[in-house]
Amino acid sequence: MSETNIINDYLAGAIGGCAGVVVGHPLDTIKVQIQTQEYGGKYASMMDCIRTVQAQNLSKGYFRGLSWPLFSYGVINSVFFGTYGVALKAQGCEEIAGSKPQYGAIAIASAVATLPQLLIMCPVEVIKVTLQSQIPHTHNVPKTAAKQYFSGPMEAATSIIKTSGYRGMYRGFCTQIIRDTPASVAYLVIYSFLQYESQKRMPSFPSQLGNFISGGISGVLSWMIIMPFDVIKSKLQADPNKQMYEGFWDCTKKVYSAGGLRAFIMGFVPMSIRAFPVNAVTLMVYSESLLYLNRYNS
Repeated sequence: MSETNIINDYLAGAIGGCAGVVVGHPLDTIKVQIQTQEYGGKYASMMDCIRTVQAQNLSKGYFRGLSWPLFSYGVINSVFFGTYGVALKAQGCEEIAGSKPQYGAIAIASAVATLPQLLIMCPVEVIKVTLQSQIPHTHNVPKTAAKQYFSGPMEAATSIIKTSGYRGMYRGFCTQIIRDTPASVAYLVIYSFLQYESQKRMPSFPSQLGNFISGGISGVLSWMIIMPFDVIKSKLQADPNKQMYEGFWDCTKKVYSAGGLRAFIMGFVPMSIRAFPVNAVTLMVYSESLLYLNRYNS
């Protein structure tokens, strides 16, 4: 029974991850375009960016780079939530509906689950960001930023590996660890708290709707905590061959010199708009799938 429950953690994570990717990719594209606009041209405003992306067809605009994360984020979230479930059980902690969460155990489990997830996630992010950043916006493009336009993920991956080796596929890995570890802890601790309190105080409230709202709020708050690191990560991963930035500190200094502290919250609006539905759907589908699978196996 215990082994079956562990498998259910992985399956539910995969289902929730795929659902979240499809919902959030268009706004993720807008966020990445704003954060990496030195590669595709300067935008006058977020609406300028939206118009530029909208001018492409769907596969070259809002859904550019989707195939790579769509086929991999199921695996990524499966690894994360599966490892999270294993880490909870290793601490003697079981997620039982209606019982008060053990927040310390949840924080440790979510932090532990971050690293194995990133081993798969970082190359996916490098390819996704590289493709999203190449949506063309022709005016004010600096010559130093000109680079090859990739038709798809395989062409981009082949070029990066050929130019920078496999290390190029892990560009920004340390930044992702710094970004994702506190985000994961905040994400699941806040979600568990909101989920428990909503069910406790409003027992007649539908659990699916409660999970949806709790997931959305926890997603927005966790992203707000790590927004500056997301800006650095996007810029580094859009530049896998180090044409503009040597590394984390070089990128940080150049971003600050170019735009001050405000530059570290670039893409905040589309991030906030995206974070709620993506995380709401991901955690709702994960929670409901896990509940169904455990009941089915019982």
